[in-house]
Amino acid sequence: MPIKQKPFTRYNDDENKRIDTFTVKLNKEERAILQKMKSLIEQPKDSTCLKQLAWYAAKVLLGDNQTYLIETLFKNKRKNARLGIVEFE
Repeated sequence: MPIKQKPFTRYNDDENKRIDTFTVKLNKEERAILQKMKSLIEQPKDSTCLKQLAWYAAKVLLGDNQTYLIETLFKNKRKNARLGIVEFE
């Protein structure tokens, strides 16, 4: 006998698996800054760039030095080389 489930009810309520999402709207100036930052840290994806910049800002504001930026830069270079992305030079 199958289990009856109500529509729009979450049955697997595991807090660790939830993903929080939000929409970001950028004007032309903000988009230009994001594009410049994507190029600087060599990250082609908007969302990943925003996440990495948020972590960098948190590290800077909360006391860590430039190490996060440098680690992220080299990690992105390594991943881009592995994936064959050569748009950043």
